[in-house]
Amino acid sequence: MNPLLLDFPTEFYTERLFVRMPLPGDGKVVAQAINESIEELKPWMPFAQNKQTVEEAETNIRKSHAQFLQREDLRLLIFLKETGEFIGSSGLHRMNWNVPKFEIGYWINSPFSKKGYMTEAVEGIINFALKELGAKRLEIRCDSNNVKSRAIPEKLGFKLEGILENDDVAANGVDLRDTCIYAKVLKTS
Repeated sequence: MNPLLLDFPTEFYTERLFVRMPLPGDGKVVAQAINESIEELKPWMPFAQNKQTVEEAETNIRKSHAQFLQREDLRLLIFLKETGEFIGSSGLHRMNWNVPKFEIGYWINSPFSKKGYMTEAVEGIINFALKELGAKRLEIRCDSNNVKSRAIPEKLGFKLEGILENDDVAANGVDLRDTCIYAKVLKTS
């Protein structure tokens, strides 16, 4: 199966959110959100070890746009439906189109956390992956110490399949971390 031949929407809505593929020009709002949230993101996200310039973020956005079109990585940007404010980033990553399976990753701009937006976005992405992409397996992987990140798959009914000890280097590039693997599996008959 050639994923380039798959036609599916590049955007969708949830109750409070507008979720879409990255577009050229999004770098400014993404850089602003990363820089506003740098202290909360730094322990968990390698890209947030230093503040980002608009140029760096725009370069990343344009790469993400091309990867989306190539079906190599499906990054999604999250906006409030009512105001159009950018609040975070998510998407379907490390995919295997033959299964098909996808890993969901996410981060949120700190002023918008603790309002249920990311849980709502991830639930929308799950529905998108199941309905539009025929997903048979969805994973969320996160640092075992990242309590906020772990709360989302737990709330959405993912099963904790295991914790891989000393699985990866932490975002700081020095310490080792344990990785939780949560999964939602659609059984085939």
